[in-house]
Amino acid sequence: MHPYRNPELGIEERVTDLLGRMTLAEKAGLMFHTMAAINPDGTPAAGDAMIPATEELIRNGQLNHFNILTFGPVTPRKIAEWHNRIQEIAAGSRLGIPVTVSTDPRHGVIDNPAASAAAGGFSAWPEPIGLGATKDPDLVRRFADIARQEYLAAGIRVALHPMADLATEPRWARTSGTLGSDADVVSALITAYVQGFQGPSLGPDSVVAMVKHFPGAGPQKDGEDAHFAYGREQVYPGGRWDYHLKPFEAAFAAGAAQIMPYYGMPVDTTYEEVGFGFNRQVIEGLLRRRYGFDGVVCTDWGLVTDAEIMGSPMPARAWGVEHLDRHARVLKIIEAGADQLGGEQCPELIIELVSSGRLGESRIDVSVRRILRDKFRLGLFDERRFVDPEAAEKIAGQAAFRAEGLEGQRRSIVVLTDRPSPSVGPVLPLAEGITVYPDGVDPVVAAAYAKVTDNPALADVAIVRRAAPYEPRGGGFEAFFHAGRLDWTDDELAPVLLLAGTLPTVVDVLLDRPAVLTPLAGKAAALVGTFGVSDEALLDVLFGRAPATGTLPFELPSSMAAVQASREDVPNDTEDPLFPYGHGLPL
Repeated sequence: MHPYRNPELGIEERVTDLLGRMTLAEKAGLMFHTMAAINPDGTPAAGDAMIPATEELIRNGQLNHFNILTFGPVTPRKIAEWHNRIQEIAAGSRLGIPVTVSTDPRHGVIDNPAASAAAGGFSAWPEPIGLGATKDPDLVRRFADIARQEYLAAGIRVALHPMADLATEPRWARTSGTLGSDADVVSALITAYVQGFQGPSLGPDSVVAMVKHFPGAGPQKDGEDAHFAYGREQVYPGGRWDYHLKPFEAAFAAGAAQIMPYYGMPVDTTYEEVGFGFNRQVIEGLLRRRYGFDGVVCTDWGLVTDAEIMGSPMPARAWGVEHLDRHARVLKIIEAGADQLGGEQCPELIIELVSSGRLGESRIDVSVRRILRDKFRLGLFDERRFVDPEAAEKIAGQAAFRAEGLEGQRRSIVVLTDRPSPSVGPVLPLAEGITVYPDGVDPVVAAAYAKVTDNPALADVAIVRRAAPYEPRGGGFEAFFHAGRLDWTDDELAPVLLLAGTLPTVVDVLLDRPAVLTPLAGKAAALVGTFGVSDEALLDVLFGRAPATGTLPFELPSSMAAVQASREDVPNDTEDPLFPYGHGLPL
């Protein structure tokens, strides 16, 4: 038995032995962390131009890090079956190096191929910004521990989260993935999040927390997202660069094993104006040297290769280095200090760089050692290579976990107002048995709390659910990002205002971004902010079955003019906000 297969030896000894046996092609394959699609029946997808067949990538490309994409109803059991299939393929390779499976968040309601998947068969919790609304590290730690158990059962060993970014720019499309705008509160929550996934130290029962997006992706110029060329710039008009580092410092102290830099490029700072994944001053200088981080650094997805996603062109996010060819981009990423290239599958570029003398194999060995170390720490070479699909079915989404997720949803709900004017008393909690007109609420769910009518004239109260406004952009991939304006048009507002003018109306807004609610604040009988909760969780609070304890994880601006005048890197910076950070009425 080769020493690297001997579980009695120390991890560093096993890593050194395996590294010495690997070919350059096998090393290069480890340095790519790409996508893998799973069919609803748990079989590996055949592959296409966007996502090649996983089996081919393992056998011919030596790749063995995969971020799973599930299109349609793929259960945790089917994910586990898929996981075992690809582990069998990997086990048949020359050295039998096991696959590491990762995922974007998949415990909420938002389904965005670039950011998160809806809960499906896993327990359902509020979006991360809703966890931020609880401001409770114990709840966040419990969420992370439950998610760890569910991921582990299905064979998922790397969480491509949490986001340690701060929600300082109200228009940013990724706000819902953050834990809020206050660095101290977010730091406490990030600590709990990392500890819940990894435990006291990384081991066979851990799921790696890949904390992102270093050094903080919140201060996007004009709130545009860096997935797209028009959003490539990050700006610091308030001089708060260090403020955005605080949650990452907490993550390092909690033992975060892996880090992902963002797409954005810093503008008008002391750092080179190139995307953070290419930025040696940021990765090697700030992350490695200042903070002493020696774990795996994996770039965000698609920095090297132009692609077509959902029928739309998607240029590589090579911001600041667009002029470089693919070889030069890979070289700059590795020289910057990164270990893995996310969303790419081109190990031949690394092989050619080494073969041509532009990149030393000793530098490749540094990254491969870090990558192998985590595989051994996770027990993938030993007892954790395969999982039990039956256990995955029992563990993931079990009744107890779903109940805790529902409670987390309830605790995230924020009551913003509870009267249309000082002369009218509170309307919440609603009395059970009244007649309700639901708009955006499932009538079947509402019927468990009240009589339901489809005629507003017969109702005692209306309950309306709306998503926060946004400015629709392009189609395909871009359509998944809610960006731009935060205020509704007159046409969008008219039906709600008309209803509120005829009977008491409770309005709930899904605050995936901090919407401008000024036109509703004086018209709705009660105004509520939620962050990805079910009708049941909302009605439990509205009807007094559960208390309202959530408070705003960011301020709500009073106007778009105030948003446009605010500074992207400064938290809660809009003039005269409609509701300040931390606002929330107890109920």
